[in-house]
Amino acid sequence: MRHRHLHEENRKSWNTATRAHNSHKKDQAGFLRGGGSTLFPEELELLGSIEGSKLVHLQCNAGQDSLSLAALGADVTGVDISDEAIDFARKLSNDSGIAANFVRADVYDWLAEADPQSFDAVFCSYGALCWLSDLEVWAQGVAGVLRPGGRFVCIDFHPFSMVFDEHFEIAYPYFAGGHPLTWDGGVGDYVGMAGDALAPSGFVEGEDKFQNPYPVHEFQWGAAEVLRVLIDTGMTIEVTREYPYSNGAKLFEDLVEIEGHRFTRPEGKPNLPLMWSVVARRQK
Repeated sequence: MRHRHLHEENRKSWNTATRAHNSHKKDQAGFLRGGGSTLFPEELELLGSIEGSKLVHLQCNAGQDSLSLAALGADVTGVDISDEAIDFARKLSNDSGIAANFVRADVYDWLAEADPQSFDAVFCSYGALCWLSDLEVWAQGVAGVLRPGGRFVCIDFHPFSMVFDEHFEIAYPYFAGGHPLTWDGGVGDYVGMAGDALAPSGFVEGEDKFQNPYPVHEFQWGAAEVLRVLIDTGMTIEVTREYPYSNGAKLFEDLVEIEGHRFTRPEGKPNLPLMWSVVARRQK
């Protein structure tokens, strides 16, 4: 079931956090205008050529990745629940000169109202799945907006990594069935923690005492649960991969940064899946 009241609390938490996140990023419009991109190689490989395609970026945050996709020649619509994120995305589109359409909406509302079979690709990434309170309804909505032959492309933090706290101690269930987990501290300033790994335009100190007054609620889904709901819509799983590193995000305090702004376990520690990806295609 969808938890609309929790989605609304998440919206408030993201509004506050987005301002802090963008305070650390230098001249993002100039960076994009000059040909810069915030995309990592993994999502580019999964997406393949998107030139001339119509793509929706669900839970697009403040639009940096959406505009990077648009710069590759796609007709991009970005959707996010955060007012602050969408307002920033629209301004960033205008200031960078890269066209994209941005919609402020709960992802469930947007999927329910979007024209059926109107997109070649649905994309989401990095901290998207954990905000979904009803996995089945979401998957049906994703399949519904895809044209026959269209693809759903997702790269996200591995659900197994979400059983650990910041000290890499097991603290949370893997099989949670979407039961909400509440964090009173809200969405944190993970951009400030990651430094230039999440600020390719250049990192500035920005907000240095950020405290989010709004709680946040996440929903834990196992990898098999995500694959199952996609298969149940009739889509075909074409790709699924696991990665022993996370792109841009320092999920745990003992992770070390390696080439490409990736974070992984220190040498001598067991390597574990920190990210995973899935590509599913609508057949009819």
